[in-house]
Amino acid sequence: MADIANVYKAGAERYEKMEYNRVGKSGLKFPAISLGFWHNFGNNGSYDNMKAICRTAFDNGITQFDLANNYGPAYGSAETNTGRILREDFRPYRDELVITSKAGYDMWDGPYGNWGSRKYLIASCDQSLKRLGLEYVDIFYHHRMDPETPLEETMEALQQIIRSGKALYAGISNYNKEFTKRAMEIAKEIHLPLIVNQRRYSLLDRTIESDGVKDFCAENGLGIIAFSPMAQGLLTDKYLNGIPADSRMARDGRYLHESDLTPEKLEKIRALNELASERGQSLAEMALAWILRDGKVASVLIGASRPEQILQNLKIVGHCDFSGEELKKIDEICGV
Repeated sequence: MADIANVYKAGAERYEKMEYNRVGKSGLKFPAISLGFWHNFGNNGSYDNMKAICRTAFDNGITQFDLANNYGPAYGSAETNTGRILREDFRPYRDELVITSKAGYDMWDGPYGNWGSRKYLIASCDQSLKRLGLEYVDIFYHHRMDPETPLEETMEALQQIIRSGKALYAGISNYNKEFTKRAMEIAKEIHLPLIVNQRRYSLLDRTIESDGVKDFCAENGLGIIAFSPMAQGLLTDKYLNGIPADSRMARDGRYLHESDLTPEKLEKIRALNELASERGQSLAEMALAWILRDGKVASVLIGASRPEQILQNLKIVGHCDFSGEELKKIDEICGV
């Protein structure tokens, strides 16, 4: 009995370290910080490091692991590595985790491995479950808008996935306001539990504000989870004095290029870093806290290349308040 008591105590302590926010009008809650598997769980990484990242995240209340079919590199490898980690370390904790996957970008050759058709989404979900070694994922997302496939077909495919027991909830990702509104209307009509839109959002990328999605979702009960909150690492102290040889920009030019770090942008980043220091935070901490500042975003997705980064980011929990003067200064620095 003593051992069981210790296990429950450890679980209680784990969740005391995190805040959990309701996802739209659903019954589900997300941790304020979720772990994204986009970059650092492919075949180019250390498996032991991946496992350490997952353990550190979960031990500190980060209960959501966010994946997609084509995360890697190579495509599918993030899910394969995660499946091994789940099998070896997390099998007893499956019901304490929110595990998500997505389909919508290119995954396999030919006309059926991309976009939003019923055939692609259902086949992709089946493949993801095999790689993950799971009977179901908690959320299955359509990863991007498809201008050619009828949105009704895409939403009905998500409904079929849920009715078959392969997912508990549906999500959309990278949907603009028009597509979000139509998706919600269809979901209501067919009783699809569509609960969340995953969008890019950072101090340097306010598209979710300018296109109206953030306010629309908040007003209509759809949750939001934000990805790339640190602008692929630009909103950290890594690039304040140039481009380090070991940085993602120097090592992997697929997503972040030297041309992205313009003199104007570097000036903004340095000014934001000074403001963060005045707040007693690192630039990365302030960037994360700012996204959660008004309660309209349920969770922010972080990518970690080592466990220590997770521990650093956890410092924002309970420290996401900004004064009106600070928010005004941030907007002035960012040119909003």
